Amino acid sequence: MAGVLGAAMVLAVAPLVVILWQVILNGGAAMSWEFLSSVESSPRDPGGYLHGIVGTLYMTGIAATLSIPIGILAATYLVEYGRSGRFANTVRFFTDVMTGVPSIFVGLAIYALLVVSGGAGLGFGTFVGAAALATIMLPIVVRSSEEMLNLVPADLRTASAGLGARRWQTTVKVVLPAAAPGLITGSMLAIARGAGETAPLVLTALGARQVVTAFQGTPQADIGLLMTDGFSQPFEPGIERAWAGGLTLIIVTLLLTITARFIAARRKV
Repeated sequence: MAGVLGAAMVLAVAPLVVILWQVILNGGAAMSWEFLSSVESSPRDPGGYLHGIVGTLYMTGIAATLSIPIGILAATYLVEYGRSGRFANTVRFFTDVMTGVPSIFVGLAIYALLVVSGGAGLGFGTFVGAAALATIMLPIVVRSSEEMLNLVPADLRTASAGLGARRWQTTVKVVLPAAAPGLITGSMLAIARGAGETAPLVLTALGARQVVTAFQGTPQADIGLLMTDGFSQPFEPGIERAWAGGLTLIIVTLLLTITARFIAARRKV
């Protein structure tokens, strides 16, 4: 059985190893200071993904600011207050549905609600792109946070109540600190998911060929959008930079995961 389980593990890890090897092999050569510090005017000309990196971090940061607090608060309600009530079950149902909705439909919804004049009419830009990413990240934060809060022993809640603490005091001072490592890890995973999304940004951020700092009203660049453009062109420099963009996203995801693990380990100590 140990041999069977070991073989299953190897088969599960093999695709990941192949993907990492291909991305590093094809994108490593294009990773340079020029790639990180310059702007690509077109896939056939020299340049880099500075505008895409800035846009990805900008939109992902706003999306995290929007989705993580709301997600943790919603999970706290589901575990500590709603539990098995009708409203709580309805929230869980729609959260599960949103987790499985293709991201392109999220982009279509944000496009109809915020971008075009038939909705809010805000146009393309950073905020609407972040809103699409936040919509994708929110159900992940809610479900992962709910699972982490459920893992907190009920004895801690009982002991806190026995000492005279109110429910909100128990939640804030006992339950949330105890679940903090798991909450941080789940939030980081949601951020990593949002940073790698491309489809919803086609209809919201649109893309740009320069560094954009405007909050809204100006199309924003993104690594995924630049990669899509680079791979769709026949020019070798653009294809190499697209591979390097994929490697950049992997490095960002790896750094977020390591950060989450480090914070979780420190919290446990």
